[in-house]
Amino acid sequence: MIAYFDCFSGISGDMTLGAFFDLGVPVEWLQDRLETIPLTGFEVLAETVSRNGIQAKSVEVRVKDDTTSRHYEDIKSIIEKSPLPPEVKQRSLDIFERIADAEALIHGCPREKVHFHEVGGIDALVDVVGTALCVDYLEIDSVIASPIPVGRGFVTCQHGILPVPAPATLGILKGVPIYGTKIPHEIVTPTGAAIIATLAESFEEMPDMVIDKIGYGAGKRELESQPNLLRIILGTEITNSEKGIGEYQTEKIVILETCIDDMNPEIFGFLMERLFEKGALDVYWIPIFMKKNRPATMVQVLCPENCREVLMACILSESSSLGVRYYHAKRRMLGRERIMVKTVYGEIAVKRITELDGTSRIVPEYEICKKIALEKNLPIRVVYDTILKSL
Repeated sequence: MIAYFDCFSGISGDMTLGAFFDLGVPVEWLQDRLETIPLTGFEVLAETVSRNGIQAKSVEVRVKDDTTSRHYEDIKSIIEKSPLPPEVKQRSLDIFERIADAEALIHGCPREKVHFHEVGGIDALVDVVGTALCVDYLEIDSVIASPIPVGRGFVTCQHGILPVPAPATLGILKGVPIYGTKIPHEIVTPTGAAIIATLAESFEEMPDMVIDKIGYGAGKRELESQPNLLRIILGTEITNSEKGIGEYQTEKIVILETCIDDMNPEIFGFLMERLFEKGALDVYWIPIFMKKNRPATMVQVLCPENCREVLMACILSESSSLGVRYYHAKRRMLGRERIMVKTVYGEIAVKRITELDGTSRIVPEYEICKKIALEKNLPIRVVYDTILKSL
């Protein structure tokens, strides 16, 4: 099951729960599960309201005397010690960790020492853990979201009057496509930002899908310009095979870029070796012209998300670059797998590529061909052709 979050009026924790309730998650079921954490002294209420003629669920978490001061470590301990399913725990921890990282950067303190104010109360715990439980209940496998709109103006919080979007919200939304609106209110809360930034695999237009259910969650404020709603659409994504196209492999990657005009060219070869050693998928040197018409080289690196920081550090330490840009991208590839085959050179590893029509072809690996060519004192093209002919 795929869920598309249509955030045309922003997102908050209570709007998310409201949309999930509208999709069929029983309020009583969620209350019972949350009380096992254990959380006490609260009640989750949902009522049907109308926004611009559209029926939606509005959620209120009534809390009795929640004056407890909680740090990130307190919340982490509560969730880890709970009897919730492992995937629900991890999803909840990931959301709170994203909030803690943003707050730590703003306040200049370690993540463990971050003191949650508005997002540390029982109502925020209900929003975050409740969302994780609802995803599990609805058996949602993947989440895609629209780009996120943000409001303008100012908001009053524990630290006083802050600009909208709030600093924590902006910090949480790093790497997420956002756009400004003329709505003079906070329409994306830190909790809502953390929920969608954690759950969503990508931020784009609605995918090709067969719709199953639609749920609307209502915000508390009535907006003059548009309905204050979050819309979640559940359905099944239409696959390429259903469109008459073969299946691709889809992968999310990060692209790193920097432009260098003052480095000895001999260093580039070493830099490329280091980048591949540390996990780069590919490295490019692109000739460009920079200010004052100086010839330069753009260094572009493709890498998985978990190698991003290591590779940026490598570029900054091994080259004369003063800064690195990065952005996320998705790529589609023909299916591939590494297999062992018998050839005239013995058993070697090759790639088996699956075409869109289901047929396959073998591609010898360059490093193996190079090794054989050096050992046999043969041209590499001869080794390459001989391997193909022997299969």
